[in-house]
Amino acid sequence: MARACLYRLLARFLANPPDQHALDAAAALAGDTGELGRSLNSFARAAQATTVTDARREYNALMIGLVRGELVPYASFYLTGFLHERPLAAVRRDFARLGITRVAGGRDPEDHIARLCEAMAGLIDGTYGDGTLAAQQEFFARHLAPWAPRFFGDLERARAARLYAPLGAVGRLLMDIEATAFAMAP
Repeated sequence: MARACLYRLLARFLANPPDQHALDAAAALAGDTGELGRSLNSFARAAQATTVTDARREYNALMIGLVRGELVPYASFYLTGFLHERPLAAVRRDFARLGITRVAGGRDPEDHIARLCEAMAGLIDGTYGDGTLAAQQEFFARHLAPWAPRFFGDLERARAARLYAPLGAVGRLLMDIEATAFAMAP
């Protein structure tokens, strides 16, 4: 369940700018002394020091921008350099197979990093699919492993990132842990 919670944390902050409730919840996080725990602690400290207005400005600079944000949080873009390409079609096929429907009124294509993190959380907790480790591993290998580590590294190093830099570290480390764990799975 800890894995699902981490994926949902990433999804919540990457889907939209956080509200005060989300910032307060993030500020209450407490990690251990490991690398992931230290990154969670850094994210909690950043959330404590961030206002909703600052978070909105940062999110917009990173993900939206006037023409384009500093980052483009879509698998299609990271894998092909363009939006609405084959990676999006593959995500849509897998979402349909898993019974994952498009968010009503959602403006982002399904290959947005937040949607993929939310789907992974649902695969872990059994909301989607059969909840097996094999289903999780397949989804991760197809839709996150090829590009999400690079996205999270870019987020961690983004010029506009204050709140989002430690969240990028959390995401990068989670992707590393998942890749290592899945490689060891039978």
